[in-house]
Amino acid sequence: MASVWSFPAILLGVFQLVALSFAADPIVSFDWDVGYLTVAPLGVKQKVIAVNGKFPGPIVNVTTNNNVVVNVLNSLDEDLLITWPGVQHRRNSWQDGVLGTTCPIPSGWNWTYQFQVKDQIGSFFYFPSLKFQRAAGGYGGLIINNRKVIPVPFGLPDGDISLFIGDWYNKNHTDLRKALEAGKDLGKPDGVLINGKGPYRYNETLVPPNIEYETINVHPGKTYRFRVHNVGISTSLNFRIQNHNLLLVETEGSYTVQQNYTNLDIHVGQSYSFLVTMDQNASSDYYIVASARFVNESLWRRVTGVAILKYSNSKGIARGPLPDGPNDMYDKTFSMNQARSIRWNVSASGARPNPQGSFKYGSINVTQVYVLKNKPPVMIDGKRRTTLNGISYVNPITPIRIADNFDVKNVYKLDFPTRPLTGPPKMATSVINGTYRGFIEIIFQNNDTIVQSYHMDGYAFFVVGMDYGEWTESSRGTYNKWDGVARCTIQVFPGAWTAVLASLDNVGVWNIRTENLDTWYLGQETYLRVINPESTNKTELPLPENAILCGAVGYMQKAQTPHGHVAKSSASASMVMAGKVKLLVSALLLFAAVF
Repeated sequence: MASVWSFPAILLGVFQLVALSFAADPIVSFDWDVGYLTVAPLGVKQKVIAVNGKFPGPIVNVTTNNNVVVNVLNSLDEDLLITWPGVQHRRNSWQDGVLGTTCPIPSGWNWTYQFQVKDQIGSFFYFPSLKFQRAAGGYGGLIINNRKVIPVPFGLPDGDISLFIGDWYNKNHTDLRKALEAGKDLGKPDGVLINGKGPYRYNETLVPPNIEYETINVHPGKTYRFRVHNVGISTSLNFRIQNHNLLLVETEGSYTVQQNYTNLDIHVGQSYSFLVTMDQNASSDYYIVASARFVNESLWRRVTGVAILKYSNSKGIARGPLPDGPNDMYDKTFSMNQARSIRWNVSASGARPNPQGSFKYGSINVTQVYVLKNKPPVMIDGKRRTTLNGISYVNPITPIRIADNFDVKNVYKLDFPTRPLTGPPKMATSVINGTYRGFIEIIFQNNDTIVQSYHMDGYAFFVVGMDYGEWTESSRGTYNKWDGVARCTIQVFPGAWTAVLASLDNVGVWNIRTENLDTWYLGQETYLRVINPESTNKTELPLPENAILCGAVGYMQKAQTPHGHVAKSSASASMVMAGKVKLLVSALLLFAAVF
C-alpha cells in the first residue's frame, strides 16, 4: 500500500495550497485624498469635504469576500476617521473608524484601512465619523456584489444608480457644531441635496436660479437598480419618482420580499435598493423627489430635493407641481405600517448559497435584554446633552479597544444599565458588556419628539417589532419571529419603540448610536464590548501594524512626516499578499523537510 506521504501526494498538496492562497479573495485597493472643496449646492459658497476632489465621494464597488484596502490621506485641517456602517468587519473592529476602537488620523497623515467584506452583500455608504464632518460631506457609496456562483433573486438590471439624499445647511460643519456646543438647536435645514446638488427649479419662487441639479439619464423600457441612501443630519425623507413604481429588493445587506411602493420613507442613515422600470411614454422629463417628513409642510416648503429623470427620447422638460408625498403629519400609522411591511426574503440566498431564512433567529434563546431609552436634550453640568438610559456618553482620550490591548486601566466601565437610570442624568464612559456567542435583545424606546435612527456597528440585527407607547414584557407577543428583515439601521418613531435581536458572534468593541448627527454629537451613543473569554487568536485579529496610538499610549507613536510618509495602498495591498507568501514559504519548507 502506498504511503500517504508519497511524493505525488505531497506535491499535489503543496500546489493546492499555493493555488488556494493566491487565487482566493482578491485584493481591491483605493487611494483617497480627503480634503476641502468650495461649492455652492444651494447657491451659497461653502467648504464641503470631498474625496479625491469629488462630492459625494467615489463608489467603492467590491464583491463578497474581497479584501479591501483604502489608503486615506487626511488633507483636512482637523482629525479624521472614515467609518463603514453595515460592514461587519469580522473579527476586526480595529477598522471600524470610530473613536471607541481607533485613534484619529491627524491632519496631514495617512492611514490605511484593511478589511474583508466577509460573507456580505448589499448597499451601504461610508462617511467621516468625527467632529460633525458628515454635515459637510465626505460620504460615498459602498456596493458589495454577489459572487457569480450565488444567484440574485431578480433579473440583472440594465444599470446601477446611486442616489445620496440628505438635509443640508448653508453653514459650515464647524459653525453647526459650535451652535450645538453653545446649547442651541440647529433649526430648519436650508434644503435637501441629491448627489450633492440642489433642487431643480420646479418653482421659481421657492428655488433660486442657477442652482446645479442632478440629472439621471435612462433609456425607455430598461430597468435600473436605484440605491438610495439618506446621508443627512436629522431629517427623515420621503423618496419618490414621478409616475414610476419603486420595487423594493434589498436593504442594508438583506434581500427583501419584493413589493412595489409609490413612495418610501427613508430615515437618517438608512439605505434601500429599488428596481425601477422605465415604462412611461416620456412626454416630458420626470421629477425625482426627496421631501421632509413629520414637519409642517407650509414652513418647510423650501426643504425639498428635486432631481430629474431624463429618458433618452424625452419630449420636453419637467413642468408642473411635484408628485404628492404622504400627507399624514398628524397620522401616526402610515409610516409605521409602511416600515412593518418591509420583510426578509427568506427563500433568497444572501452571500452564501443557503436561504436567508435558514438562520432561525426566532427560536434562539435570548441571553441579554437592554431597553435603551432616549429623551429630549437635558442639562448636565451646565451643558446641553443627549442621553441613553440617563447616560450621556463621553469619548475617552484612549480608545476602548486600544486600552484593552495595552491593559490601560480606568478608561471605561462595563456598567451600562439594562434599564433607564432612576436618578439624575450623568456624563460617563459606560459600556455594554456583551456575552460572546450570546443572543441580545435591544429595545430602542424613543421618548423624544422627533424620529431617531439607531445603528449598530459590526452586526446586522433582526427587526422584530415596533409600536407606539411604552415597551413592556408583553410586547414580545407582537414580535415577528420569522421574516423580520436583517439590517443595521432602524428608525424609532417619537413616542414609540423598536425591538431588534442580534447574535453576538463578532468579537470586538462596537458602536451603538443614533444616526441623527446632532443627538449623536451631544452624547446619544454607547459601545458594545464582545470579548472571547478563551485565550485564542482565532476570534479577533491582532492590533494592526500601522495602528495610530494616542491617549495613554500616545508616547509609543512614532512621528509621521506630513503628506505621504505611510505607503500608498499598493504597498499596503502587498502587506495582505505577504501573508499569502508566508503560507507558500511554509508549504515549501514542509516539502523540503519531508524530502
